[in-house]
Amino acid sequence: MKARESGMPDELTWEGFFKPPEILHSMGIDDTVGNVAEFGCGYGTFTIPTARVICGKIYAFDIEPEMIKKVSTRSTESGINNVVAELRDFAESGSGLADGSVSYAMLFNILHLEFPEELLKEAYRILESGGKAGIIHWNYDASTPRGPPMQIRPRPERCIEWAVASGFYFIKRLNLRPYHYGLVFQKPYR
Repeated sequence: MKARESGMPDELTWEGFFKPPEILHSMGIDDTVGNVAEFGCGYGTFTIPTARVICGKIYAFDIEPEMIKKVSTRSTESGINNVVAELRDFAESGSGLADGSVSYAMLFNILHLEFPEELLKEAYRILESGGKAGIIHWNYDASTPRGPPMQIRPRPERCIEWAVASGFYFIKRLNLRPYHYGLVFQKPYR
């Protein structure tokens, strides 16, 4: 099931909205992080920088074949060998990863899909005890240059409600100027 319209711009415009290394660091993604699941990898804006810093693999999922091809090509051209780019309808059939198999789940600009709670439950399932989930989304502000329509754009408070209802602990909120916010959650230790 393809996510509802996100207002995804061309690659150059999209990548101009972010400073991935800084954002990843602030979201807790560094060389202590093992395997990562990225739901909706798009152009690989965060995939490639994540692959460069983590100590495990990044499983990059997308429903669009051209995005998977793009991420695979970028990985090869960058000499990166820890990216597993997979064409997958994760909204319909999950990630295919084992329970507790990743230490971080990236849900960046994806929670405007039809059933965000289900995706958060899948992220929770595949995270190891104490693992983290990061959410990035467009600010709830009609003046942003892109982003999903306001009627489906999630407010940060709503994302926090969904994540907490899925079992996560809320850790922190970040202002990812100029157009996005970030949220970090943790799966309880068992």
